[in-house]
Amino acid sequence: MKHMISEEDMAFQQSFELFKVAPAAFDHSAHVRLCYIYLCQYSVDEASQRMKDSLLAFLGHLGAGDSKFHETITRAWVMAVRHFMEESPGTASAQEFVAANPRLLDTSIMLSHYSAEVLYSQHAKSSFVQPDLASIPRHD
Repeated sequence: MKHMISEEDMAFQQSFELFKVAPAAFDHSAHVRLCYIYLCQYSVDEASQRMKDSLLAFLGHLGAGDSKFHETITRAWVMAVRHFMEESPGTASAQEFVAANPRLLDTSIMLSHYSAEVLYSQHAKSSFVQPDLASIPRHD
């Protein structure tokens, strides 16, 4: 079985894109879920762009502008989720995928690839920076 999305996943994507998801409900797990949903539909590059566009639109809707958006973290998480998708058996939903890959819920996982100095730099916030500690396997 390949990785698939459920009707609930499609409804979640649509709700997020229509700004119907409460900000408090859009936690790290929800970010991973949306990333998985996009990766089931698009290439890594397209999924990264959709994540960026959707997050920026959501932040704009909330009046936060792009000040909270982080380019490197967003792209790195898309790459990480794709890696976990390639390494795990197919799943029928984002929730099933996350349940099978609980390491993705560890928000500090990127610090095994990036030093804090690099990851939290202004340069990494505004443009994608390659990991300085360990590469994230690429699956295009």
